[in-house]
Amino acid sequence: MTDSRSVPLPAGARERIEAAVDAAFEQQLATTIAFSSIPSTRGQEGPCQDMFAKLLRERGYEIDDWVINQDELKTLPGYGPVETDFSRARTVVGTYRPAREEGRSLILQGHCDVVPVGPLDMWERPPFQPVVEDGWLYGRGTGDMKSGTIAALYALDAVKAAGFAPKGRIHLQSVIEEESTGLGALSTLQRGYRADACLLPEPTEERLMRAQVGVIWFRLKVRGIPVHVARAGTGSNAIRAAYHLIGHLDALEAEWNERAKSHRYFGAVHHPLNFNPGIIKGGDWASSVPAWCDVDCRIGILPGWKIADGQAEIVACVTKAARAHPFLANNPPEIVWSGFLSPGYEATEVQESEAVLGSVYEHVFGRKLTDFPSTALTDARFYGLDYGVPAFCFGARMENAHGFNERVQLDSLKKVTKAYALFVASWCGIDAV
Repeated sequence: MTDSRSVPLPAGARERIEAAVDAAFEQQLATTIAFSSIPSTRGQEGPCQDMFAKLLRERGYEIDDWVINQDELKTLPGYGPVETDFSRARTVVGTYRPAREEGRSLILQGHCDVVPVGPLDMWERPPFQPVVEDGWLYGRGTGDMKSGTIAALYALDAVKAAGFAPKGRIHLQSVIEEESTGLGALSTLQRGYRADACLLPEPTEERLMRAQVGVIWFRLKVRGIPVHVARAGTGSNAIRAAYHLIGHLDALEAEWNERAKSHRYFGAVHHPLNFNPGIIKGGDWASSVPAWCDVDCRIGILPGWKIADGQAEIVACVTKAARAHPFLANNPPEIVWSGFLSPGYEATEVQESEAVLGSVYEHVFGRKLTDFPSTALTDARFYGLDYGVPAFCFGARMENAHGFNERVQLDSLKKVTKAYALFVASWCGIDAV
């Protein structure tokens, strides 16, 4: 390597690598469609992991495919509890090792878990039957983020097809639980995977993710007094009491967003911290005053805020609200921490990898690379905060993440794949083979 930024490429290498991406893009799209057609919601990710392991095996990578032991992760920073059946949870890693490791190493990590689709009749196209229309690929997970995972795979294919071999070790990782705890990514770090940089091919609208919020998940368990609805005034409605608590948490959200106005990255973002009561369950009978109500909630926190401090403020808010309620004052709700307990993250120590990506980006896209602070979170936090691996997200244009008619733009995906391939070549260095 001649400098700390970008390894000079052999003459004509860029053009050959880009041509290889173009030549294989139809096959890349077909693989993306097959990968996205697998309904890999929480607990159902196995078939996706099988497919990814097969793709890696066909290409000759070393395969590490293991069942995650949650007990081994509980003491690690960033751990969040999983309440569902975790007995089949797996991580898949494919490793490329050069004969002589002379270049910088790299982790390319995607997640194959997707969020639920909601009512099927509200989709214009079946969510797990991906279809191309007007330059977009539609389907659940096409954008977030299966197209990115497959793009990373085909980016390495393009380097090889162009007649080159990376000089650095590369780990291609497919993880689960990104949408709920991040334990898949955490499992790779517990297992010892490290590199000089980590690129997560999340859909970032062709921008570099500069910072991201953290997230806390919690459940409000509210109780009431059941009576016949004809005598509703003599009981206590747990669902109505839950709404009372939600109103006070809305006020906490507003207070936190006031604090966010002074943050160096999120100060210019309108309402970066969002509180969401995402799941509500309660009651047993329409003519009975409900005796119980559970509300699963999500709230964002700023980089630099401690999880324990956020939890304490949530507890204080709910406690104060309960004291102002005629029933809850003597029957306080329970708070259960039910998933993400994830701090926010700023992409620090990424100057070298960012410089390489910036150079590659300008070549592929014909403009300067821009960045943004994300009001969602990604697995990048584990690498950068706790394990000293500079990590950043960069990916294609997509629309309707977690919503109906999710889609990714194919022209953007092709350009991003070229950027990944050239980043690998410039970051790790390449030899002609």
